[in-house]
Order: sequence, then C-alpha cells, then structure tokens
Amino acid sequence: MDIISLLSIPNILTLINLFSGCVAVVLIFNFHVELVPYCVAVSLVADFLDGFAARFFKNASDVGKQLDSLADVVSFGLVPGLVLFQLLFQKYSSGAEFYSTSKIYLYSSPAFLVTLFAALRLAKFNVDSRQTDGFLGLATPAATIFIIGLLLVFTNNSFGLAPVIFDKVVLYAVILIISGLMVSEIPMFAFKFKSFGWKGNQIVYLFIILSVVLLATLKFAAIPLIIILYILVSVIKQAIEQPKAK
Repeated sequence: MDIISLLSIPNILTLINLFSGCVAVVLIFNFHVELVPYCVAVSLVADFLDGFAARFFKNASDVGKQLDSLADVVSFGLVPGLVLFQLLFQKYSSGAEFYSTSKIYLYSSPAFLVTLFAALRLAKFNVDSRQTDGFLGLATPAATIFIIGLLLVFTNNSFGLAPVIFDKVVLYAVILIISGLMVSEIPMFAFKFKSFGWKGNQIVYLFIILSVVLLATLKFAAIPLIIILYILVSVIKQAIEQPKAK
C-alpha cells in the first residue's frame, strides 16, 4: 500500500484523533487538565467523522480499521486513565505527610485499569461480528466522555460536587465500574440510523431530547448523567426489542 492510499481522508481524520490524544497526554503530564476536554472533543469529532468519511468515499480498509483502534487506545484509553491517575495522585498528594512518594504512585496506578480494559474492548470489538449495528459493552468514547464529564464537574465544582468526585472511594468505584462495563455483554445502541423517521428510532430520539434538556439545565454536571442515561436507555431498548425478536 503506497503513501497516497495510507493518507486517505478517513485515515487522516483518524490521525487527527490520535494527534489530539497525544496533546492531551502532554497537557496532563504538565498539569493542564483543564485543557484536556478540548482535546478529547477534537478526538471524538475526528473519530465520528473518520467512519462517516470511509462510508461516504467507499474506501474503508483493514488498515483504517486497525489504525482507528490504535488511535482510540491513546485518546479513549490512555487519556481517561491518566485523568483518573492525576485525580488520585492529587488526592494522595494532599496528604503527603502520611504517604511516601512511592505509595502515592502505587495507590494512583489502579487508574490505568481503565486503559487496560479499553485496549481489551477495542481488541474484542475488532474480531466480534456481533457488533455491526450496535455495541456489546460500553464503547471507549462513551467511557471517556463519562470520565471527562467528571473532570469538568470537578474543575468547575458544579453544584458543589468537587469534594464528592475527589473522594478516593468514588474514584476507585468509577475505575472498576467503567472497566467492567467496557468488556461486558450489555447491548448498547449505536447512532446508526437506517432511516431518520420516528418509527423505529423513538428511543434514540427520546435519548437525544433528554440529553439536550440535561445539558441546558445542568451544564457540565449533565455529561456523566447522559452516559448513565445512555446505559439505562440501551437496557430498556433491548428489553423492549427482545420479545419482538422471539
């Protein structure tokens, strides 16, 4: 495959996703976590557009599929893991008189379970033929949106919730739950419309409407709630459609 084929529009968009993820990593290491959500937003848009472009230009390829997963490991695996690591690191550092430096790093390192399980999920997705119209388990972009939502709530102290999020028990619980959800077999709907009509898309449209209402009323605090809503709606949608399938 020549360089022209490699640098197709979908692959360039995937590389933008990866580049933005790399910038986010640098920002976290330099304690500028407040800028990380902007990088993640760029990665999310690029990740959505690369698949759209591949379908539009009809040049989807195995290289593009693998490249997409490699980029996602950084943007939606390493980045959320680092965000949680940074929060735990700050939490334990605030009590530095009780913890040695080595223990602070040790107690913060479980955050990378999110990175490990994101990699497992992406590898599983690439070989799982059941995930063509939807997902089994929480997709890595959705998991990242949840964690970045928590970061925004923390940095902006939305509704005074910063101390709650900064609690190490809450952070460890988030790590375990998100990691488990990514490799679970829970069916999650994808935003792939066979038609844009109301019939057959009612639940998806209701989810979008509720998400807009939450964002308008709760601002940053709405972001993690939207992902929780997404999981609940997916479960309800599956429960409604399963009897019809039988």
